[in-house]
Amino acid sequence: MAMSVGPGGGDDKPLSDINTTPLVDVMLVLLIIFLIAVPVVVQTVDLQLPKVAFEPTTTKPENVSLSVTQASDGKCAVFWGMAPVSSSELLDRAVAKLEADIKKVGGVENMTPEDLPEVHIRGDINTPYRCIGGTIYTMQRAGFPKVGFISEPEPGSTTQRL
Repeated sequence: MAMSVGPGGGDDKPLSDINTTPLVDVMLVLLIIFLIAVPVVVQTVDLQLPKVAFEPTTTKPENVSLSVTQASDGKCAVFWGMAPVSSSELLDRAVAKLEADIKKVGGVENMTPEDLPEVHIRGDINTPYRCIGGTIYTMQRAGFPKVGFISEPEPGSTTQRL
């Protein structure tokens, strides 16, 4: 039994304060229910994401080095080595390069996957993906099966983020 002792002592005035204890109890129960239920409701495909480690690039003389950036007029600029090329020149040059490498080995039947040249693309961080994606598409259309990217790892880092 509670007793109120205060300055008004004999006031029979009802208390107008809200009892928040039941509200807090209900909210805590709901919090616990949602903490348990949310991981069950959220469904994701079980995947094992790759862990990418920084590996130094081994450059072979037959590999193609491309640089892709966006020109000041908003168009894509692709460089074969240090020479700028248009998309049609890129395709023609890539086909000619691959045919020359195949002839040098003695034909397709004498070629192994290790003999195939690779394409290494260096893309500026501010280049729109349409420029880099177009370059990848052109090189794959020319017949290059291996297209990779050259990136700069963070200083002191041995792994790269995806």
